[in-house]
Amino acid sequence: MGKKNSSNRYEAILDFIFQSHYVSGARELLFYRHEFVVAAKQLQIELPKNLGDLIYSFRYRVDLPATISATAPAGQEWIIEAAGRSKYLFKLVKISRIVPRSELMTIKIPDATPEIVLSYAQGDEQALLAKVRYNRLIDIFLGITTYSLQNHLRTTVRGVGQIEIDELYVGVDRYGSHYVIPVQAKGGKDQLSVVQTAQDLACCKEKFPSLVCRAVSAQFMDDQRIAMFELLIQDEQVKVVDEKHYKLLPASEISKSDLEIYRART
Repeated sequence: MGKKNSSNRYEAILDFIFQSHYVSGARELLFYRHEFVVAAKQLQIELPKNLGDLIYSFRYRVDLPATISATAPAGQEWIIEAAGRSKYLFKLVKISRIVPRSELMTIKIPDATPEIVLSYAQGDEQALLAKVRYNRLIDIFLGITTYSLQNHLRTTVRGVGQIEIDELYVGVDRYGSHYVIPVQAKGGKDQLSVVQTAQDLACCKEKFPSLVCRAVSAQFMDDQRIAMFELLIQDEQVKVVDEKHYKLLPASEISKSDLEIYRART
């Protein structure tokens, strides 16, 4: 049996499944979790122990195999959506990339993250969620008072299946309106996912229909800056409503000139 590394095995299995369903002109291709087992046997390669990681990798971390991407028309790309329990969908959508804009100014914030929390944070994503939480970056970014309700919330959504929200906040504004804020956090080389954003919004619409939903994504940038995005769905695409970049520093490193710049913008 073949001993390809994980990334090569993942690509081989996914490409096998895609090619077994693809016909010219197709825009959606339904497939099932059990097809991973069939593909591994047909290819005579070792089946990954964590089948969930195979799908997660291509949905949120890495690009689809070039053999799959090559079948997409110009200006479009294939994504993988959950379509129910153990069901998935290859779907053609317009190309959309959510990446921090290099020309935006950086807003310096006094760092209130407890050092002991950072010492024991397990990975970039956990460290990012902790920084966002302890420095109340959701409040600062959205201009409302928010509270962390639950992190790594696993639930099911009709027509989608099981999803996981990195952290879920609830909030209130000065007029008394209540909000639900799903937060997507990405560290390292992980990319912000339009698929995950769409799922988060669908979840909040189903579970919290009376609350105003404002979806937020956070990502580590260079110099440990944090990019914050507010996102929504418009014309079946995820759009950026607002974007800000924050850098957490000791208060002594925020100069009077920095404060003058911020004051002039209020």
